[in-house]
Amino acid sequence: MKRKAAPEKPAQLWLNTFADLMNLLLCFFVLLFAMSNMDQQKFQELSASLSAAFSVLPSGGSALSDEGILVGSGASQLSAIGDYYNSVGLSADGSFSQPEEQTGQDAFEEVEREGLAESEQMAEAIENALEEANVSDQVEITATSKYVELNLGSGILFDSGRAELKAEAVELIDKVADAIYEYNDNLIIIEGHTDNVPINTSEFPDNMMLSQKRAYSVFKHLVDNKGFDATTMMSSGRGEYVPIASNSTAEGRAQNRRVEIKIYNTFNS
Repeated sequence: MKRKAAPEKPAQLWLNTFADLMNLLLCFFVLLFAMSNMDQQKFQELSASLSAAFSVLPSGGSALSDEGILVGSGASQLSAIGDYYNSVGLSADGSFSQPEEQTGQDAFEEVEREGLAESEQMAEAIENALEEANVSDQVEITATSKYVELNLGSGILFDSGRAELKAEAVELIDKVADAIYEYNDNLIIIEGHTDNVPINTSEFPDNMMLSQKRAYSVFKHLVDNKGFDATTMMSSGRGEYVPIASNSTAEGRAQNRRVEIKIYNTFNS
């Protein structure tokens, strides 16, 4: 009987895949080693490149100065992140270094301090402009680490239960617009607020709707008549839920009926 030939052993193709995997792992660990000692300037250049490619910063704006430092909105945050990143991993002599305690918190506090300083400068400039326009006594200005807030009483702007700007209110809003127009590129949020007295009309079923429409009226006037950029602005209503005084007195309710214009600084825009 003729003997059948033994079948050939299949080629060990898995070796090719295994060899490719080993090469990829080698490249991966070489890359990790190369990145572990990245200096701050290289990290900032990488951040700028990624920002330009993916529009990480507002409006995709970013650039490098002659020293290789990222300039434009958000520069201070990236510098702080770069300092923190550079403190992690291998040190210059090749030994492993732990990040300093509270480094991230220190960076956050530095951004808060710089934001407050910028807001205070903005508030001073706006207040001076309003004084020149003789309307500073009708606008309350507050500076925070995130924004400058302009508080306008709704009694000046609107009739009771209405959301259309009064004739005298238009003049006030125009002067406020002139004072803040230089910050048109910043994020500007307009918020409407009411007291807790219920309203129920065909136009406004509740205070939330009334506050939204009032904020929108100011937003619409700034965009349509004063040339503000709608892409960097928004309006919202907060109804009766963020009071700044007690609603148990007429004076407190009058303070709660207001429109706030919040102009965010460049650290938060």
